Amino acid sequence: MQNMKRRFFHGKITPVDVAQILLAEFNRTNTHTQTFGTRDKMFVQIGTRPGAPSGGQTALTVTIESAPDGVMIEMGQQAWMGTAASLGWSAFTALRNPLGLLSRIDDIAQDLENLQLPENVWRTVERAAEAVGASHELSERFKRVTCEYCGAATPVGDATCLACGAPLGKSQPTSCRSCGFVILRGETICPNCGKQI
Repeated sequence: MQNMKRRFFHGKITPVDVAQILLAEFNRTNTHTQTFGTRDKMFVQIGTRPGAPSGGQTALTVTIESAPDGVMIEMGQQAWMGTAASLGWSAFTALRNPLGLLSRIDDIAQDLENLQLPENVWRTVERAAEAVGASHELSERFKRVTCEYCGAATPVGDATCLACGAPLGKSQPTSCRSCGFVILRGETICPNCGKQI
């Protein structure tokens, strides 16, 4: 999975949709999730439940904001609170007494789940976007090119204007296949994720 902080999804998906899906997925036994914000900009905070019986703690904030024909999702820096110490204690226990690891299996499992939280969030968002038909590709509304001569809209990929027949040239819009960022003409590297176009 890519270690990307910000992604764009084009289609019929809203910040509230994504926030509700993250709340449903991550507000469970080991993690606590809360959402707040407005219809156009939602924040989702996911963290280990206070006083969890095993493993260290972690917290993560996801920002979901309306973008033209979709949403922009940005993941904040994951905060670790005790996970490194918990993993260290497990390693120390293994060195001293390998059988002592049996008593720390729950801690180790929770620590591994904490380490995978960002990947699990992105996977959940990708599944939610796919379920409503959103993707990194430009939406139908953006798959139109405006003719410089007559102003008519023509589908992306057509070489000439449907209305006047003028050549459309290289004014075809596109998006990054990795993160969905709208790419400007002439760009060969995505300004958002740094991947080659």
